[in-house]
Amino acid sequence: MTDVEYKRLIRDHLSRAYMLSDEKIDLFLPRFLATLQSHLDNLQRPVATKSLEELSKAAHTLKGALLNLGLRELADIAYQMELHSRAGDRGSDYQTWAEQLAREINIITTTENGNTAD
Repeated sequence: MTDVEYKRLIRDHLSRAYMLSDEKIDLFLPRFLATLQSHLDNLQRPVATKSLEELSKAAHTLKGALLNLGLRELADIAYQMELHSRAGDRGSDYQTWAEQLAREINIITTTENGNTAD
């Protein structure tokens, strides 16, 4: 998906699920996206250190943020990370999942010039 497609999906979800007006969405969306980026950043350390307990918590938090924005496909990836890490699965490729999430979330949270999306 492109950044425009993602943002349309998010705006539609916020409007339907939370009955937010366009003005409210304009007000809150930058904060939501900054929080999403922060949750993604928080996922990176436990992936690198292979701390499964910490990874489970970080994936759970990221999953919730993604669901709040209507990003179900990305939330499913975070959910798989959560399930596998909670089960103590050291054989799963958490790095690949984290990279996939980072790639897509970065599409959403950054603009062409590299600044955080407004």
